[in-house]
Amino acid sequence: MRAFTEGRGPDTPDELWLCEHPPVFTQGLAGKAEHVLAPGDIPVVPTNRGGQVTYHGPGQVVAYPLIDLRRAGHFVKTYVHRLEEAVIRTLGVFGVTGHRIAGAPGVYVRLDDPLSHAALSDPRRGSDPFAGLGKISALGIKVHRHCAYHGVALNVAMDLSPFSRINPCGYVGLRTVDLATIGVAVRVSDVRAELAQQLLRLLAPRH
Repeated sequence: MRAFTEGRGPDTPDELWLCEHPPVFTQGLAGKAEHVLAPGDIPVVPTNRGGQVTYHGPGQVVAYPLIDLRRAGHFVKTYVHRLEEAVIRTLGVFGVTGHRIAGAPGVYVRLDDPLSHAALSDPRRGSDPFAGLGKISALGIKVHRHCAYHGVALNVAMDLSPFSRINPCGYVGLRTVDLATIGVAVRVSDVRAELAQQLLRLLAPRH
């Protein structure tokens, strides 16, 4: 991704890479070592994306849009919003409601009712913005000369235990879930195809 981005010119077509990674922890530029609790035999790979530590592994769809933001007419903030929106719309196709949390990029679901459309305004949440929620999608990008890379991961049906070896995205005690955990049985290939279509629609050039 980095080589592609650094070598692209003003007319280089954008690309969308979709993959599943072997087990790996990736640490963002802002990553703190104390958030990697017990990696064990899983490698920890430093990256130049934003954010803290996360885990990638089989059963998770990872999407890397390689986008010339200036050419496409997207500001960074709206680009991140569109990445989250693509995940939210993908979840909706499979009957799940995704939620955003201000200041915490990614997509979350209600643990007690993954289909709930209710706003996240429960006063019992108090000082814990993640109370009653599980993170189902992590997001981290890098922008170089107006071109974005890295991207977004959506958990489908994976071994979630490695997330207990880290503080996901730098949040102590944040629970991570996948579609299988919340009762949605779906093939990874189907989720990958749907997420790809949503990203293509939402990231199309605006002019």
